[in-house]
Amino acid sequence: MTTGPSPTQPARLSRLAALALLWGSNFLWIKLALRGFAPAQLVFVRLALGALVLTVFLRARGNHLPRGRGVWAHLTLAAIFACVVPYLLFAYGEQRVDSSIAGLLNATTPLWTALIAMAVRLERDVTPTRIAGLAVGFLGTLVIFEPWRLGSQVLSWGGLACLVAAACYGVSFVYMARYLRRPELSPLALSAGQLIVSAALTALTLPLLGRSAPQFRADALVAVVILGAVGTGLAYLINYQLIAESGASRTAVVTYLLPVVAVGLGALVLGETLAPHVLVGATVVLAGVALTRRRPAPIAPVSRS
Repeated sequence: MTTGPSPTQPARLSRLAALALLWGSNFLWIKLALRGFAPAQLVFVRLALGALVLTVFLRARGNHLPRGRGVWAHLTLAAIFACVVPYLLFAYGEQRVDSSIAGLLNATTPLWTALIAMAVRLERDVTPTRIAGLAVGFLGTLVIFEPWRLGSQVLSWGGLACLVAAACYGVSFVYMARYLRRPELSPLALSAGQLIVSAALTALTLPLLGRSAPQFRADALVAVVILGAVGTGLAYLINYQLIAESGASRTAVVTYLLPVVAVGLGALVLGETLAPHVLVGATVVLAGVALTRRRPAPIAPVSRS
């Protein structure tokens, strides 16, 4: 892949906002799709559709899937930690805890990502401002979800499943940034390859977790098509682009924006009421994300006599 000019900060922010909108709206599509599909069936269909859309787009552009056993081995591990395991864990967890608890635990992803990135020394520019931004963003998520009202659920098996799923997302961000962030690998080819592997691995779980026959309702079918083609396929393409441009921990802060998008769509589409604490929490989240996106000022060179 030929590298072009470095994208500007507004371009990176617009991609981050687009990814937040796509992934944040997935909560709505999942809720509708579960009316006709079991969790394992839903995960498989969304991954298969996302892989199909990206593969067709890849061929239309005259490009090809990644080549080499090493790349596919890395894509397989990325698929396990980014798609298969967390998707199934969240499906298990949300059958036992409220969606607000699942959303809160999902918002620990940027914290996991930053900790893992620092542990493996992937990113060395972790400044106090970025750490403060991560803390402020998580504080805003706390204000939105008010977990103290449902605190016992956090310590349940369902809550543990959601927390492990968020940690898996953190591992995947760091893993993809370290092993799949190469100029010769296009984000489109990587996204298609990862979703193909994810769909194949998820298909292996269907005999155990998806034995019931799906109900082909119109609303569930429309929701799963949007979820797979747009909320998964297009979203993973943008995700790989952001990791290549901004690194793992900066991209992971998109998780903080998901509850903001989710509650906004709930108000616009479902007519849900926006409580004052939600608006305050959303403002705090945006402030935290802004802090994490700030780049340190360049140090002026010191002249030597």
